[in-house]
Amino acid sequence: MDASGHVIDFYEKPGCHLCEDALAVVEAEASRAGAELRRHNILEDKDLQRKYGELIPVVVIDGEQHSTWFVQEARLRQALR
Repeated sequence: MDASGHVIDFYEKPGCHLCEDALAVVEAEASRAGAELRRHNILEDKDLQRKYGELIPVVVIDGEQHSTWFVQEARLRQALR
């Protein structure tokens, strides 16, 4: 874990424009908070494909699902405080 102690898991797949947009917000806020960001390509794991296939991008903070499809910068920042 990094300075904040938070771990962000970001579930995505290549070519997903929503993922690209969300990742920019998640990377910035993770950096700001000093959180660890772990990226997961759901195409590399059949269980992740079944779990998140239609929901990506999915952001999970410290094991709790935070958002799907879109990431609201202010809401993410609040969750990382």
